[in-house]
Amino acid sequence: MAPTTQYKSTGRRKSAVAQVILIPGSGKIIINGKDGTEYMQYNPRLVSTIQSPLNLLSLEEGYDVLVRSSGGGLSGQAEAIRLGIARALCKLDVTNRGPLKSEGFLTRNALCVERKKYGLKKARKAPQYSKR
Repeated sequence: MAPTTQYKSTGRRKSAVAQVILIPGSGKIIINGKDGTEYMQYNPRLVSTIQSPLNLLSLEEGYDVLVRSSGGGLSGQAEAIRLGIARALCKLDVTNRGPLKSEGFLTRNALCVERKKYGLKKARKAPQYSKR
């Protein structure tokens, strides 16, 4: 039995981390052992976010996507998975890099929650100033 070719990569967003494995198959997306749409609570925006790199390259029926995702919320996990899939597609074929890069799928979004500072109510919100 020949070993199946699989492409592994990691995506991150906020505090979410997604480890993605791309395997030739029928187009199933499995996240943490569940179907992709079920895991994303049938939210069409999140499901389309995950599928967007595959749709761009017309590969949605050619590969199964296995994901182990942790940390953050659903939105952050969805964007982490998108980055992971895009990176795996680059490993699959170097010519995929151009269209993915032009759509912005290979850009790591480094925005994350700013920490709260002492003396302030939130990260930047100060208590009301009293002159007297």
